[in-house]
Amino acid sequence: MLTLAQIRKGLVIVYQNEPYLVVSAQHSKTAQARAVVRGRIKHLANNNLIEVTFNGSDKIEAADLVYKKCQYLYNDENSAYFMDEAYEQFGLSREIAGEQMPFLREGQQVDIAFWEASPVYINLPPKVDLKVIEAAPAVKGDTATNAYKTVKMETGLEVLTPMFVKEGEMLRINTETGEYVERAWPVIPGLTRDPSKIKELDSRLRGNDKTKY
Repeated sequence: MLTLAQIRKGLVIVYQNEPYLVVSAQHSKTAQARAVVRGRIKHLANNNLIEVTFNGSDKIEAADLVYKKCQYLYNDENSAYFMDEAYEQFGLSREIAGEQMPFLREGQQVDIAFWEASPVYINLPPKVDLKVIEAAPAVKGDTATNAYKTVKMETGLEVLTPMFVKEGEMLRINTETGEYVERAWPVIPGLTRDPSKIKELDSRLRGNDKTKY
C-alpha cells in the first residue's frame, strides 16, 4: 500500500478496482493537522477524469503494470496498431489511444502498459520529433521573434511555431502540452530517421569508419 506522501503526478494507482493515472496531486493538512491529498486522476482505459480526495485512512495501491517495448504500425478509424518484441500485433482503441495518436509516427518505439494482460496506456516520451508537412511560407517582415503561425505535422497535429519554420523540417514537440519546443534536424531525402543509423552516419562523416566507398 502507498502512503499519502507517495502519491504524486504520473503515478498509476488502483481506484475502485480500475487503473488510474494521477494527473495532479496537492498535499495539504486539515484544521486537525491531518494530511490529505486532493487531485485529479484519469482512467487509463477510457480517459475519464475525476477529482478525488485521499486521507490517511484510505488504502491506496499502486497498479501492477507490465510495460512492453512496442512499435507503432498504423491506425484506422477504430484503433491504433502496434507490434511487440515477440512480433505479436495488437490494437488499442481510439478511446484509449486517441489523445496520444497525434504524437505517434509509423515505426516509432514506445512503451505500452498492460493491466491484467490487456494494453491500457501508451507511455510517451516527454518529447517527440515530427516532420512538418504543411507550412505557409514566411512573409518578408513577419520573421520577428514574436510572430507565429500554425503548421501541420505528419501525424495531423497542428502546432503553433515561429515564422521561420518550413515544410519538410523536423520539430521537437512536447507531448504533454502539444507545443513546439525547437527544431530537431532537417529532413534530407533518402536519409534515415533511425537514431542508430544516424549515429552510424555521424561516425562515418567524422572519419571514424574506415569503410571504403
